Amino acid sequence: MKREEKNQQTRRRIMDSALAEFSKQGYGASSINTICAAQNISKGIVYHYFETKDVLFLACVEECLQRLTEYIRVNMTKQGEMETRLENYFAIRTRFFHSYPVYQRIFCEAVISPPVHLSTEIQKCKQDFDDLNIQILEELLAPIALRPSISKDEVIETFRQFQDFINIRYQISDAGDHAFEAREEKCRKALNILLYGIIERKQFEDG
Repeated sequence: MKREEKNQQTRRRIMDSALAEFSKQGYGASSINTICAAQNISKGIVYHYFETKDVLFLACVEECLQRLTEYIRVNMTKQGEMETRLENYFAIRTRFFHSYPVYQRIFCEAVISPPVHLSTEIQKCKQDFDDLNIQILEELLAPIALRPSISKDEVIETFRQFQDFINIRYQISDAGDHAFEAREEKCRKALNILLYGIIERKQFEDG
């Protein structure tokens, strides 16, 4: 076996063990000792590939967000009514975490309650994911005639504020499926209200 291939396999073993540990315990309660023991890897080997626990956690966050972003990009359709596409977007996100549950708590911690000292680095990891979300929202808004006093940038910023509020409300101590899916549903409803308002559309038609 070539050295490069062996290095890749060792790094993958460390990552798999770290993903399992961070997914189960969260960043704060996770231990390099436990990560090592789970795969029978020495601390020296772990620190050869990842200088600190922070670096290892950031690698897990980056992998989670890269895979989620690519999954959404591949599965998101540009066809259909806006409301259908909106439902599809959140269904894709939910399906990803059902398929890859090891990423769920890592995603929640990174997005909702990141370790304060890692916030800047995590934001960098999130950039492609955030950019894709903005792109999708802009595509949803493209065929819509907005009120003259409202810009697309203002709609996007308002949705970000909605998300911030929802994230604060759903600060997690236990990142179970129910808490996660409740947050996703709140985000979906917030975006639906933002795009469609609160008044039954039939009232506009009747008026």
